[in-house]
Amino acid sequence: MEHSNRGKRVLVTGGSRGIGSAIVRTLAACEYDVQFIYRESAETAETLLKELRAERPNQSFSAHKVDLGDRNAVDTLSDRLSEEETLYALVHNAGQSYDTLAALVDQTRAEAIMQVNYWSLTRLVTAIIRPMMRARSGRIISIGSITALHGVPGNSIYASTKGAALSYMRTLAVELAPKGITANTIAPGFVDTDLLNLYADHRETIEKQIPVGRYAQPAEVAELVRYLLSPEAAYVSGSVVPIDGGLMASLGGRR
Repeated sequence: MEHSNRGKRVLVTGGSRGIGSAIVRTLAACEYDVQFIYRESAETAETLLKELRAERPNQSFSAHKVDLGDRNAVDTLSDRLSEEETLYALVHNAGQSYDTLAALVDQTRAEAIMQVNYWSLTRLVTAIIRPMMRARSGRIISIGSITALHGVPGNSIYASTKGAALSYMRTLAVELAPKGITANTIAPGFVDTDLLNLYADHRETIEKQIPVGRYAQPAEVAELVRYLLSPEAAYVSGSVVPIDGGLMASLGGRR
């Protein structure tokens, strides 16, 4: 089915690298106007921005440095968004990890992770949702994790933040469905980004546990985002969509 995305504005958090930059590039190729948020890597963000503008001069692109772990910075961003033109979609991809056993959790660190992974999502949604409701159109996507669906040692806090976001998105879907707005969670497994460099020595072992036999590529996650933003996905809401190469399906039977 043919349709045009010209003039539709999308905000992607954590958009300068990894999964986020793949999402930005994919949506740009689909003719969306894209703005993205980044915390570090200003040079990387600027390079991506120049690339997009050179390739697609008839579209609008912008990048903003915002620390989503800073509540005041998130409030400032939200206030700005509430004054701009209506967004068609929010893709909350930004996130931080915290790997430690439950017995060793530091509450201050845990609360900081919750601010980035959960509270920034809710604050941004609050800022953009009323214009979407008036337009009776919109898409909200949270990039979660399969750790919110299956217990993984050392992931108690990270999984909790993603689990909180998942529950929030389900409730959001129910509240917003009558307004023509969908809300969905994508739950990746192992994705081939710099964030997994910490586990580089264990990659071969991990891949043997994945039925597909490899990590996902960021572009594969981005393609799922593309679909959920499309008109064809208007009936998909409140869903949690794993993209893990069959890992969760196999966990009960793997030895």
